[in-house]
Amino acid sequence: MILKNETKAYCDGFNCTILESISDGVFTVDDQWQITSFNRAAELITGISRNEAIGRPCWEVFHSSLCEAECPLSQTRKSGKAVVGKVCYIVDAKGRRITISVSTSLLRNSRGEAVGAVETFRDLSAMESLRLKLKGDFDMGELISHSPAMQKVLELTPAVAETTSTVLIQGETGTGKELVAKTIHALSRGRESPFVAVNCSALPDTLLESELFGYKAGAFTGAQKDKPGRFAQARGGTLFLDEIGDISPAMQTKLLRVLQEKSYEPLGAVHSEKSDARIIAATNKDLEHLVEIKAFRQDLFYRINVVRIDLPPLRHRKEDIPFLVEHFVDRFNLLFNREIRGVDPQVLSILMSHDWPGNIRELENIIERAFVLCRQEEITRSHLPRDLILREQRAGEPLNMYSARQALEAGNISRALRQSQNNLSQAARLLGMHRSTLYRKMKKMGL
Repeated sequence: MILKNETKAYCDGFNCTILESISDGVFTVDDQWQITSFNRAAELITGISRNEAIGRPCWEVFHSSLCEAECPLSQTRKSGKAVVGKVCYIVDAKGRRITISVSTSLLRNSRGEAVGAVETFRDLSAMESLRLKLKGDFDMGELISHSPAMQKVLELTPAVAETTSTVLIQGETGTGKELVAKTIHALSRGRESPFVAVNCSALPDTLLESELFGYKAGAFTGAQKDKPGRFAQARGGTLFLDEIGDISPAMQTKLLRVLQEKSYEPLGAVHSEKSDARIIAATNKDLEHLVEIKAFRQDLFYRINVVRIDLPPLRHRKEDIPFLVEHFVDRFNLLFNREIRGVDPQVLSILMSHDWPGNIRELENIIERAFVLCRQEEITRSHLPRDLILREQRAGEPLNMYSARQALEAGNISRALRQSQNNLSQAARLLGMHRSTLYRKMKKMGL
């Protein structure tokens, strides 16, 4: 029988002073899995006091994502081997999810007998926050950018999401207008309600009217039962009207009435129905110019232009290309169950020198095509579309080597940080530079 005080002995005197002074959480368990010691850092990270923890089974105190199937302490107890740096998360006393790294080893007495085990854990929350910033996620879904041209969009999006104001998103085709609309919805109070999208340019007036407002049975030949429109489907949520600049003057008038009175009439109805859906409109056209030439109603423009978000084209934010490429590579690796590491430097140079008339959608399509063709660990020039390579050759212009070099450097730094789990010192060693040099480069690149 192993005595509990044998597992406490390691924390007496000098050893205890050391454990209390370190920033890593440390706790020990006896052979019955009961916690026998719990240092101050463990209290701070978990939000659980030492008095509450000691004497209780570890799984009642330390709520880890590894507790059931992959418990590191259990693995160490069974194999006798230490577990080092396993990343997981815990749920603290306030219900917050905290990313940590865990290490475990056996505790032995003076006779070499195993008397329990010790687990140390490190709070990686700051590193996780840095990782999100490096990826450009900013807790906003797939909106990825390090570009000053996108800074206003990134700052405005969460502020707009807190209101119910109508939003107009303007930008070229493929710049991510619907993605911004979905992000606003996801951050809004109505996030649990539907996000409903309608492409206004894809339907003629008669179909668009019934699509938006719905119809009652008998409204026209073939209408055998009521059909709710998109306004009804988006109740309490968001209605995204894409390509609103393409709707006819007659449809503009009907849409204006909905925005003014917050009500509409389904085809064949005798009573109006209320609408509380938030409206986000988008267009790739210059609505102000359309207003000037009388092709778009001025009053409707003012109704939808309460808050305007202008998305820059990809050619004006080329510093984002390495991060977008990495994002698409990660996405298609999951989608296609592949393990492609990324693109080679020559490919990145070609991508950086392209003008991107199709913007982010064009870049995504190129990476997806490369995944179809690539059977290696890295996407090379041979996997790019032939017309893209020929276009670069016909241009006859030298590549912007500064931009390409900066993009390569940013990509290398990002990969090194990912491989080192965002440990700056370890990333600097992987890159062959001093930690202060790495920090200076990250600061210069806006990372």
